[in-house]
Amino acid sequence: MLESRAGGVRLVSDDVGAGSPVVLLHGWPDTARLWRGVVPGLARAGHRVIAPDLRGCGRSDRPDAVADYAMHHLVGDVLGVLDAAGVERAHVVGHDWGAALAWAVALTHPERVRTLSALAVGHPTAFRSGGLAQMLASLYVQAFLVEGVGEAFVAMEDYALLTRMGHPDAAAVAAGLAAGQLRAHLNWYRANLPADAFVSAPPRLAPLAVPALGIWASGDRGLTEEQMMGSARYCAAGFTYVRLEGLGHWFVLEAPQVVTKVLVDFVADEG
Repeated sequence: MLESRAGGVRLVSDDVGAGSPVVLLHGWPDTARLWRGVVPGLARAGHRVIAPDLRGCGRSDRPDAVADYAMHHLVGDVLGVLDAAGVERAHVVGHDWGAALAWAVALTHPERVRTLSALAVGHPTAFRSGGLAQMLASLYVQAFLVEGVGEAFVAMEDYALLTRMGHPDAAAVAAGLAAGQLRAHLNWYRANLPADAFVSAPPRLAPLAVPALGIWASGDRGLTEEQMMGSARYCAAGFTYVRLEGLGHWFVLEAPQVVTKVLVDFVADEG
């Protein structure tokens, strides 16, 4: 186990294996447990695998204010994890909000990132340029953005939303949300995704300077393929795209061996 305290917020990370470091960043509504089927294979392939419970989640600290979850704080947390681990540069992998965070780390601190692997969520500009299709797929987010409403929406009928969204680990995740993590998870949305995200101009960002991998699954009901494939336009050091057929948004849990092989092969080719 590894502890870091960037910005006064304590993050707890699983720290397994030795070799070239890989940092795994989970998203909504997960914790580092998301990666439990991936970590062993990465470690066997010769990597030191670091998987934090990100700010507000799992074993890590849970600040109260929405502003505490702004992206620059989340980026600082990841840099703090790298510093605590004594790692100068790492292969950074993220899923869902963890992918959005991975893009932000790689875009703002490319000197700390060897490769970027984004699972489900594409480059910020490509995501925000997703048009009507992505806006319709993301309509549920409008409920998340309203304090009180979002919490009630997710908790309805004993967290039935998680099952309806196809989460393979719904019961365990619901228990964590009910134990106090729900508001913190929703604060990631409230601090970083404006209500007019899909009808306003997307952000203009410098081209990504490190090799990138994008993985998207054909059964993802919340994210379009267009927003992932469009990421190639913003990746100056190359973008590799992998489409997984017949899997849903949480393909990390559905097919961990497949995900592990894709990551190991990509890192070996680019790292």
